[in-house]
Amino acid sequence: MVGTVPPIATVPLPRRPLDRADRQRHWYENELGWRTVPGEPLRLVTGLRFDVLDVPVEAGVAALWRLGPDSPVAVRGDRMRLLVAAGSAEELPGLLDWLEWGALAPTLDLVALGADGHMEAPSLPGARPTGTPQPGAGPTKGQPLPAGFSRPLQGAAVWLRPPEPGCEVEASLPTMPAVGGVGNTPDLVRLVDTVATQCHRVRLRRSCAQPLAFS
Repeated sequence: MVGTVPPIATVPLPRRPLDRADRQRHWYENELGWRTVPGEPLRLVTGLRFDVLDVPVEAGVAALWRLGPDSPVAVRGDRMRLLVAAGSAEELPGLLDWLEWGALAPTLDLVALGADGHMEAPSLPGARPTGTPQPGAGPTKGQPLPAGFSRPLQGAAVWLRPPEPGCEVEASLPTMPAVGGVGNTPDLVRLVDTVATQCHRVRLRRSCAQPLAFS
């Protein structure tokens, strides 16, 4: 009787290390539980776990004191992205009207990203390009722009205040008080009023800085 040939052990192929894009997508989807858009560049889906207020950097910095210390904030170029509670984008037009900003809303340079929207995924915390301001709580009310915000930041989006894996990000996001704002949850109404005021001031300052046109 011919002896049975023992099966040949299968050696698993070496696992290919994740490249930068794969690591980034894995961090957002697996560590934070945020949905991403297929393809490149990597984009985050808004309207599910959070919405975004996209404002000029100068206006955003002046409003940081309205956020909680754990509220995520991103920066790209001369724009700042403030993460707010999901559903806030839908509330924004009515909220601006209620705050008596409705007539000026088209001029405020205030953009809300909500359902069916997306934003560029900021670089992972720690992978910060040269010249990017370090994470921190930001200025308090009345303080000037910090160094690094004196000119537009170039390159990819980065986190000024990154989200913390394992934490309930939603609990730190500004929301409407009537929709469940409790405890120390930042108030979306006060944040929008502050941002709108600062956006208006930025617009007026830019208008005054433009040279007069003579015929």
